[in-house]
Amino acid sequence: MKHLGILAHSSEGAALCFRAFCQEGFRELGAHQHPDVTLDCIAMARSMPAWDKGDYNSIRDLLRTSAQRLADAGADFFVCPDNTAHMALEQPGEDLAIPGLHIAEIVADQAAHDGFGRVGVLGTRYLMDGPVYPRAFAARGVVAQMPDEQDRHLINKIIFDELVVGEFNTNSRAEYIRIIEKLAAQGCDAIALVCTEIPLLVTPDLSPLPTLDSTRLLARAAFDVAVGHRSLPKWRGGPA
Repeated sequence: MKHLGILAHSSEGAALCFRAFCQEGFRELGAHQHPDVTLDCIAMARSMPAWDKGDYNSIRDLLRTSAQRLADAGADFFVCPDNTAHMALEQPGEDLAIPGLHIAEIVADQAAHDGFGRVGVLGTRYLMDGPVYPRAFAARGVVAQMPDEQDRHLINKIIFDELVVGEFNTNSRAEYIRIIEKLAAQGCDAIALVCTEIPLLVTPDLSPLPTLDSTRLLARAAFDVAVGHRSLPKWRGGPA
Protein backbone atom coordinates (compact mmCIF):
# COMPACT_ATOMS: atom_id res chain seq x y z
CA MET A 1 0.00 0.00 0.00
CA LYS A 2 1.08 3.58 -0.67
CA HIS A 3 1.80 6.08 2.08
CA LEU A 4 -0.54 9.11 2.09
CA GLY A 5 0.60 12.56 3.10
CA ILE A 6 -2.07 15.04 4.22
CA LEU A 7 -0.92 18.58 3.47
CA ALA A 8 -2.99 20.48 6.00
CA HIS A 9 -3.87 24.16 5.89
CA SER A 10 -6.79 24.34 8.35
CA SER A 11 -6.90 21.98 11.30
CA GLU A 12 -10.60 21.02 11.27
CA GLY A 13 -10.71 20.10 7.57
CA ALA A 14 -7.46 18.16 7.82
CA ALA A 15 -8.66 16.27 10.88
CA LEU A 16 -11.90 15.31 9.11
CA CYS A 17 -9.96 14.11 6.06
CA PHE A 18 -7.61 12.06 8.23
CA ARG A 19 -10.50 10.45 10.06
CA ALA A 20 -12.44 9.75 6.87
CA PHE A 21 -9.38 8.18 5.23
CA CYS A 22 -8.82 5.85 8.16
CA GLN A 23 -12.51 4.94 8.26
CA GLU A 24 -12.33 3.85 4.62
CA GLY A 25 -9.62 1.44 5.73
CA PHE A 26 -11.71 0.10 8.60
CA ARG A 27 -14.58 -0.60 6.19
CA GLU A 28 -12.56 -2.28 3.46
CA LEU A 29 -9.47 -3.71 5.14
CA GLY A 30 -10.74 -4.69 8.56
CA ALA A 31 -10.80 -3.34 12.09
CA HIS A 32 -8.07 -0.80 12.89
CA GLN A 33 -6.46 -1.26 9.45
CA HIS A 34 -5.59 1.53 7.01
CA PRO A 35 -2.67 2.57 4.80
CA ASP A 36 0.11 4.61 6.38
CA VAL A 37 -0.73 8.28 6.65
CA THR A 38 1.27 11.32 7.77
CA LEU A 39 -0.17 14.80 8.38
CA ASP A 40 1.83 18.03 8.24
CA CYS A 41 0.34 21.38 9.20
CA ILE A 42 1.87 24.85 9.15
CA ALA A 43 -0.42 27.14 11.16
CA MET A 44 -2.87 28.97 8.91
CA ALA A 45 -2.13 32.22 10.75
CA ARG A 46 1.19 32.37 8.91
CA SER A 47 -0.56 32.63 5.55
CA MET A 48 -3.60 34.79 6.36
CA PRO A 49 -1.88 38.14 5.65
CA ALA A 50 -0.88 36.78 2.25
CA TRP A 51 -4.45 35.64 1.54
CA ASP A 52 -5.73 39.12 2.30
CA LYS A 53 -3.12 40.63 -0.06
CA GLY A 54 -3.67 38.06 -2.80
CA ASP A 55 -0.04 36.95 -2.47
CA TYR A 56 -0.58 33.36 -3.58
CA ASN A 57 3.09 32.74 -4.31
CA SER A 58 4.05 33.20 -0.65
CA ILE A 59 1.32 30.76 0.36
CA ARG A 60 2.53 28.28 -2.24
CA ASP A 61 6.02 28.45 -0.71
CA LEU A 62 4.61 27.53 2.71
CA LEU A 63 2.61 24.65 1.25
CA ARG A 64 5.68 23.47 -0.69
CA THR A 65 7.53 23.26 2.63
CA SER A 66 4.80 20.97 3.97
CA ALA A 67 4.95 18.83 0.84
CA GLN A 68 8.70 18.42 1.27
CA ARG A 69 8.28 17.40 4.90
CA LEU A 70 5.69 14.81 3.86
CA ALA A 71 8.12 13.46 1.27
CA ASP A 72 10.86 13.31 3.91
CA ALA A 73 8.46 11.31 6.10
CA GLY A 74 8.07 8.73 3.34
CA ALA A 75 4.75 9.77 1.80
CA ASP A 76 4.25 8.63 -1.81
CA PHE A 77 1.59 11.23 -2.64
CA PHE A 78 -0.40 13.99 -0.96
CA VAL A 79 -3.85 15.44 -0.64
CA CYS A 80 -4.60 18.96 0.57
CA PRO A 81 -8.00 18.99 2.31
CA ASP A 82 -8.36 22.73 1.87
CA ASN A 83 -10.08 23.86 -1.32
CA THR A 84 -8.93 27.47 -1.09
CA ALA A 85 -5.30 26.41 -0.74
CA HIS A 86 -5.51 25.04 -4.28
CA MET A 87 -5.60 28.61 -5.55
CA ALA A 88 -2.03 28.87 -4.28
CA LEU A 89 -1.01 25.35 -5.26
CA GLU A 90 -2.10 26.10 -8.84
CA GLN A 91 0.38 28.97 -9.13
CA PRO A 92 3.36 28.31 -11.44
CA GLY A 93 6.52 27.37 -9.62
CA GLU A 94 8.91 24.63 -8.67
CA ASP A 95 7.35 21.17 -8.65
CA LEU A 96 6.18 19.91 -5.28
CA ALA A 97 8.26 17.12 -3.81
CA ILE A 98 5.54 14.48 -4.30
CA PRO A 99 2.50 14.31 -6.59
CA GLY A 100 -0.99 15.04 -5.31
CA LEU A 101 -4.68 14.70 -6.00
CA HIS A 102 -6.39 17.99 -6.90
CA ILE A 103 -9.52 18.36 -4.79
CA ALA A 104 -11.53 20.32 -7.37
CA GLU A 105 -10.86 17.66 -10.02
CA ILE A 106 -12.16 14.99 -7.64
CA VAL A 107 -15.34 16.95 -6.85
CA ALA A 108 -15.98 17.89 -10.48
CA ASP A 109 -15.53 14.27 -11.59
CA GLN A 110 -18.17 13.22 -9.06
CA ALA A 111 -20.57 15.97 -10.16
CA ALA A 112 -20.29 14.83 -13.77
CA HIS A 113 -20.59 11.16 -12.80
CA ASP A 114 -23.80 11.90 -10.87
CA GLY A 115 -25.28 13.78 -13.82
CA PHE A 116 -25.54 17.20 -12.17
CA GLY A 117 -25.80 20.15 -14.54
CA ARG A 118 -25.69 23.21 -12.25
CA VAL A 119 -23.92 23.01 -8.90
CA GLY A 120 -23.99 25.65 -6.18
CA VAL A 121 -20.58 26.34 -4.66
CA LEU A 122 -20.11 27.16 -0.97
CA GLY A 123 -16.60 27.99 0.20
CA THR A 124 -14.41 30.86 1.33
CA ARG A 125 -14.78 34.21 -0.39
CA TYR A 126 -11.37 33.69 -2.00
CA LEU A 127 -12.59 30.45 -3.57
CA MET A 128 -16.07 31.65 -4.54
CA ASP A 129 -14.54 34.69 -6.25
CA GLY A 130 -11.79 32.62 -7.89
CA PRO A 131 -11.41 30.37 -10.94
CA VAL A 132 -10.75 26.94 -9.42
CA TYR A 133 -14.27 25.48 -9.41
CA PRO A 134 -15.70 27.28 -12.45
CA ARG A 135 -12.79 25.89 -14.47
CA ALA A 136 -12.99 22.35 -13.09
CA PHE A 137 -16.76 22.14 -13.53
CA ALA A 138 -16.78 23.75 -16.99
CA ALA A 139 -14.25 21.20 -18.23
CA ARG A 140 -16.89 18.55 -17.51
CA GLY A 141 -19.90 20.43 -18.83
CA VAL A 142 -21.17 21.45 -15.39
CA VAL A 143 -22.11 25.03 -14.44
CA ALA A 144 -20.73 26.41 -11.17
CA GLN A 145 -23.28 28.73 -9.50
CA MET A 146 -22.05 31.12 -6.80
CA PRO A 147 -24.25 32.70 -4.12
CA ASP A 148 -24.87 36.44 -4.34
CA GLU A 149 -22.39 38.87 -2.82
CA GLN A 150 -24.19 39.29 0.50
CA ASP A 151 -24.46 35.53 1.01
CA ARG A 152 -20.83 35.02 -0.01
CA HIS A 153 -19.82 37.46 2.71
CA LEU A 154 -21.90 35.61 5.30
CA ILE A 155 -20.60 32.18 4.25
CA ASN A 156 -17.01 33.40 4.53
CA LYS A 157 -17.58 35.05 7.93
CA ILE A 158 -19.03 31.84 9.37
CA ILE A 159 -16.12 29.81 7.99
CA PHE A 160 -13.40 31.95 9.53
CA ASP A 161 -15.16 33.03 12.73
CA GLU A 162 -16.60 29.61 13.57
CA LEU A 163 -15.94 26.54 11.43
CA VAL A 164 -12.15 26.59 11.22
CA VAL A 165 -11.95 26.91 15.01
CA GLY A 166 -14.38 24.06 15.62
CA GLU A 167 -17.57 26.01 16.37
CA PHE A 168 -20.77 24.71 14.74
CA ASN A 169 -23.80 26.83 15.59
CA THR A 170 -27.50 26.22 14.93
CA ASN A 171 -28.10 29.74 13.60
CA SER A 172 -25.21 29.44 11.16
CA ARG A 173 -26.51 26.07 9.97
CA ALA A 174 -29.90 27.66 9.31
CA GLU A 175 -28.27 30.43 7.27
CA TYR A 176 -26.38 27.91 5.12
CA ILE A 177 -29.58 25.94 4.53
CA ARG A 178 -31.36 29.17 3.53
CA ILE A 179 -28.61 29.90 1.01
CA ILE A 180 -28.81 26.37 -0.40
CA GLU A 181 -32.58 26.74 -0.77
CA LYS A 182 -32.01 29.98 -2.69
CA LEU A 183 -29.53 28.25 -5.01
CA ALA A 184 -32.04 25.45 -5.56
CA ALA A 185 -34.62 28.06 -6.61
CA GLN A 186 -32.06 29.40 -9.11
CA GLY A 187 -31.85 26.00 -10.80
CA CYS A 188 -29.04 24.23 -8.97
CA ASP A 189 -29.46 20.46 -8.71
CA ALA A 190 -26.65 19.89 -6.21
CA ILE A 191 -24.46 21.80 -3.77
CA ALA A 192 -20.67 21.53 -3.51
CA LEU A 193 -19.43 21.91 0.06
CA VAL A 194 -15.96 23.09 -0.90
CA CYS A 195 -14.73 24.42 2.36
CA THR A 196 -13.67 21.20 4.01
CA GLU A 197 -15.30 22.11 7.34
CA ILE A 198 -18.79 22.80 5.92
CA PRO A 199 -19.79 19.09 5.90
CA LEU A 200 -19.47 19.19 9.68
CA LEU A 201 -22.16 21.89 9.74
CA VAL A 202 -24.44 20.84 6.88
CA THR A 203 -24.99 17.09 6.72
CA PRO A 204 -26.72 15.37 3.75
CA ASP A 205 -29.91 14.78 5.73
CA LEU A 206 -30.26 18.53 6.37
CA SER A 207 -29.33 19.88 2.95
CA PRO A 208 -32.18 20.83 0.59
CA LEU A 209 -29.98 19.63 -2.31
CA PRO A 210 -27.73 16.59 -2.81
CA THR A 211 -24.27 17.41 -1.46
CA LEU A 212 -20.80 16.97 -2.91
CA ASP A 213 -18.68 16.63 0.22
CA SER A 214 -15.20 17.65 -0.91
CA THR A 215 -13.52 16.34 2.24
CA ARG A 216 -14.89 12.82 2.12
CA LEU A 217 -14.63 12.58 -1.68
CA LEU A 218 -10.96 13.48 -1.40
CA ALA A 219 -10.40 10.98 1.42
CA ARG A 220 -12.04 8.22 -0.62
CA ALA A 221 -9.94 9.02 -3.68
CA ALA A 222 -6.80 9.03 -1.52
CA PHE A 223 -7.71 5.64 -0.12
CA ASP A 224 -8.23 4.28 -3.63
CA VAL A 225 -4.74 5.47 -4.60
CA ALA A 226 -3.19 4.05 -1.45
CA VAL A 227 -4.62 0.56 -1.99
CA GLY A 228 -4.02 0.48 -5.73
CA HIS A 229 -7.58 0.98 -7.00
CA ARG A 230 -6.50 4.25 -8.59
CA SER A 231 -3.22 5.27 -10.21
CA LEU A 232 -0.76 7.51 -8.44
CA PRO A 233 -1.45 11.13 -9.38
CA LYS A 234 0.98 13.11 -11.51
CA TRP A 235 0.07 16.68 -10.56
CA ARG A 236 2.86 18.45 -8.62
CA GLY A 237 1.35 21.89 -8.35
CA GLY A 238 0.86 24.47 -11.05
CA PRO A 239 -2.16 24.77 -13.34
CA ALA A 240 -4.37 21.71 -13.11
